[in-house]
Amino acid sequence: MIKTLARSIREYKTLSILTPLLVTVEVIMECAIPFVIANLVNEMQAGCSMDVIVRYGIELIIMAVISLVFGVAAGNTCATASTGFAKNLRKDMFYKIQDYSFENIDKFSVSSLVTRMTTDVVNVQMSFMMIIRVAIRSPLMMIFSFVMGFVMGGRLAMIFLVTIPLLTIGLILVVRAATPIFRQVFRKYDALNDSVQENVQAMRVVKSYVREDYEKKKFAAAAEDVCRDFTKAERIMAINSPMMQFCVYAGMVFVMTFGSYAVITSQGTEIAVGQMSAILTYSFQILMSLMMLSMVFTMISMSQESAERIVEVLGEKSSLTSPANALTEVKEGSVDFDNVSFKYSKKAERDALSGIDLHIKSGEVIGIMGGTGSSKSTLIQLIPRLYDVTEGSVKVGGHDVREYDLEALRNQVAVVLQKNVLFSGTIKDNLRWGNPDATDDEILEACKLAQADEFIQQFPDKYDTWIEQGGSNVSGGQKQRLCIARALLKKPKILILDDSTSAVDTKTDALIRQGFRDFIPETTKIIIAQRVASVQDADRIIVMDGGTISAIGSHEELMKTSDIYREVYTSQNKAGDQDAE
Repeated sequence: MIKTLARSIREYKTLSILTPLLVTVEVIMECAIPFVIANLVNEMQAGCSMDVIVRYGIELIIMAVISLVFGVAAGNTCATASTGFAKNLRKDMFYKIQDYSFENIDKFSVSSLVTRMTTDVVNVQMSFMMIIRVAIRSPLMMIFSFVMGFVMGGRLAMIFLVTIPLLTIGLILVVRAATPIFRQVFRKYDALNDSVQENVQAMRVVKSYVREDYEKKKFAAAAEDVCRDFTKAERIMAINSPMMQFCVYAGMVFVMTFGSYAVITSQGTEIAVGQMSAILTYSFQILMSLMMLSMVFTMISMSQESAERIVEVLGEKSSLTSPANALTEVKEGSVDFDNVSFKYSKKAERDALSGIDLHIKSGEVIGIMGGTGSSKSTLIQLIPRLYDVTEGSVKVGGHDVREYDLEALRNQVAVVLQKNVLFSGTIKDNLRWGNPDATDDEILEACKLAQADEFIQQFPDKYDTWIEQGGSNVSGGQKQRLCIARALLKKPKILILDDSTSAVDTKTDALIRQGFRDFIPETTKIIIAQRVASVQDADRIIVMDGGTISAIGSHEELMKTSDIYREVYTSQNKAGDQDAE
């Protein structure tokens, strides 16, 4: 785990090493100051001259300035290194997620990935900051203070040999009890974020059904659950502070009691007043060191689970990779399904697709129809290799899709998915997702083909109109047409429309399909639709039922041979037929 996380330090490695070195000098100066003060007190008690006091004063000022300078420098290098480490960690995770297949994303869930890139990274950042500074400073301070305490106090410092092991054992027991609770908490964080994400995305549905109170109660219950576990863990961790203060203050009382007795009875021969003051200072420094160490252990305990969750993301290997010596050119748009079966996970009890044999010629227009859950979308997701088949093979351009370089394949298979997504930016910015180098003329042509130019020209800023996140400031039909135009800019060999004209009227739908026939005749077009009118003029129509192909043929053929197709057609045209009568 540490090795994996350490790879994200990269350019901040020098600062990460420099911080402990600066802290070491800072600690040495801080531990030397009580020693010098003790000597000054002893000199003053013996009746020294003013010159001696001035000399000691200058030494103390110089040591304090050195400690301050190195402390500030350590703070700056520590802050830069820790924030830089967090930046690299987020970037590495984001880049890794970009390579994930749908199967990998399904494994983690979107809300869990968001939690890992935000809350978990912050926890690990805080731990890293403490490790390179506080976790170095506190042990050094404790060791130097312990040694100097023996130098100054001799047998009096033996009390530290008793308190430190007791506190260490107590700290280990506390951390061991709290760690499993923190592990539960972060899993519940995922569920909490999932609830927030679901609620925000479905806000229109929530409001239309007046379910705000229900959602509030559901969120409050999840938040209360997280709070309860966190409180339990924090209560355990809170034992650290009083336990340490009791032990160390007890040690200080011991030092003051027996130290004062030794000063008085020996008349300063066994231990002097200056030494006594130094031992008290070192006792306080040991107390502060132990308190800081308890904070470090608390933070590390909290972030251990976060670190493991981050490493899970970084260590996950995509289930889809390009092969060695992969093909980089898709010659034409033919598609062949040879005895294909598919299930979304190995644990799934039934296949989503089974026994699919289908052969599509390059340039053909193929319609796909079927009821909800008939696996229409699943079928087309195998073509650009968004998932891999469980059995059989899918070929594009005569080659198995697993032989292609993923980027090369997906650049030639444009998919307008069922859930259309636009990103914040101008219309041009969104359209150039299809082709970053597209000219204004190419953008105009694609939009005319997708019947989008007409409504774009009505906007005050036309193609420079700003699209809000998710395309919330355009209608569903406008969003669909922009997504189709974006796909056309790829100039693909295969164009797949997954129910992506459902929000446009039948006239616009017909114009889009006619444009496809006229302007991209060589592109294979696969259209999934719920409306018969959207696929009626296709070369062939595939009727799916329960993950299998029920029938294939033209509209006229299916009206004679397919009960499912005929029933759908009749139900959709019933009203029209009654009006005609």
